[in-house]
This record gives sequence, structure tokens and C-alpha cells, in this order.
Amino acid sequence: MAKLKDIRNRIKSVKSIQKVTQAMKMVAAAKMRRAQERMEEARPYADRLSGVIYNLLPDVERELLDLLDVREVKRVGYVVVSSDRGMAGSFNTNILKKAQNEIDAIGKKIVDVFCIGKKARDHFKRRDYTIIESHTDFWNELSFGHAIKMGDVIISHFTNKYVDEIHVVYNEFINVASQKIQSDILLPLVFDEEADQITGRLYEPNKEDIIKSLIPRHLNIQMWKYLLESYASEQAARMVAMENATDNANDMIKNLTLQFNKARQAAITTEMLEIVSGAEALKK
Repeated sequence: MAKLKDIRNRIKSVKSIQKVTQAMKMVAAAKMRRAQERMEEARPYADRLSGVIYNLLPDVERELLDLLDVREVKRVGYVVVSSDRGMAGSFNTNILKKAQNEIDAIGKKIVDVFCIGKKARDHFKRRDYTIIESHTDFWNELSFGHAIKMGDVIISHFTNKYVDEIHVVYNEFINVASQKIQSDILLPLVFDEEADQITGRLYEPNKEDIIKSLIPRHLNIQMWKYLLESYASEQAARMVAMENATDNANDMIKNLTLQFNKARQAAITTEMLEIVSGAEALKK
């Protein structure tokens, strides 16, 4: 009977965990839908603004703005966008592995790290990387103001010549079941020499004012895009992970129930044999 009690307790425990994972899946699904809507609203503007900027760059003198300064790369900044919480499958593991491999390839001594999310901060802090700044506990109240605040620190680190390049590693949202790790160069802004170049533009009011207005706005929008993409990817990954955990719990309950029924049948059979044996012994 002790074995039956143990199996019964395990079934009860698994059912409790299943309720938790099911609730977490529903919460993640609701958050993902809201995050996906915001991300899809921001994507067209970000992409169109990027297109305008990269079409303008070939016709722009880089002396107009510090953000266009292309220098010899002696020190690099890395922005790593992770989450504050786990329970999201391999979401954080993959992004941290990708970022660490790239940083180690450059040399951790010449890399400054900007950590967005607790997982990135804890990962690089334990391994003694140079962390300039970290941002945590803001995802539930995520707003464009957060992107501007983070972007100001990261951009000033470049314009003050502490680093010569800024890289960003984040998860791009593809669909609910798929997220793609991206590694982009945020600064300095460079153009694709093979792309079609438009010449003979007329600038109104003037080229300098347009460049000084558009490029800072472009960088803020890019930071906003990184945050939105990562947040939507996190919720999608958590929803899928919790769905898989719920299904696994269901399979485990079935197996444990089968074990329980077998053990109970064996116990009943043993008791019946004992009763029959006892009755036969009394007859003799």
C-alpha cells in the first residue's frame, strides 16, 4: 500500500504543476499578442526610416555628425538583449551563447557590455566581463521612453570615443514557434556599396539639419525595435515551453495512472490469494 500512496502523491504533484504551466502559458499568450501587435506597428516605420537613412548616407559628409564617424576599431561595445525571467526554453541560453562567442572572438578585455535583462547581467557578471550598464525590471512597463534612455547611454559611449563600434545581439520574432538570433552593427552607420545609389538630391531646408534630425531618431527607433522584437520573442518562447511542459505533464499523469492501476490490481490479487490460501489452510 505504501507504493500506491507514493504513486498517488506523485500524480497529485504533477497535476498541481500542470495547472501552473497551463496558467503560465495563458499569461504568456496574452502578453505575446499585445507585444506582437506593438512590434508589427513599429516595424514598417523602422524599416522605412532605415531605408531613407541608408539611401542618404552615400551623399552625406561624415564630418556633419559624430554618429557617422568611422574610426579604427580598437574597442567594441556589445548590447545584449535578454529577459529578466527564465522558463522560456532556450531563449536566453541561445542569445547569451551567441553574444559570448562573438565577444570572446574579439577579446573580452577590449569589449564593453551593455546588459538588457537580468539573465544577461548575471551571465556576464559571473564571468567578469566589463559591464558598463545594465537595465532590469522594466519589461512589464516597456515604453518608448526606455528605448530613448538606453539609447542615450549607448550612443554617448560611442560619441565620447570610449568604443569605436556598437553591436547589438537580440532575438528577432519570426513567428510563434520560431525566433532568430540577430547580431547587428548599430554604430557607426555605414551603407552598402553594392546597393543602388541615388544622386542629385535636393535637400530642404538643408542637408545638415535633415541628417542631424533623422539619424538620432533612427537610432532611437532601432533601440525600440530591438526591445519589442526581444519581448515578443520571449513571450512566444515561454508560451511554447509551457505548452510543452503541460503536454509532458499530461503524459506523465497517464503513465503514473497506469502504474497505479497495475499496482492496485497486483495488491488486490495478492490479497485474494492470501484469503484463498487461508481458507484452504482452515479446511485442512
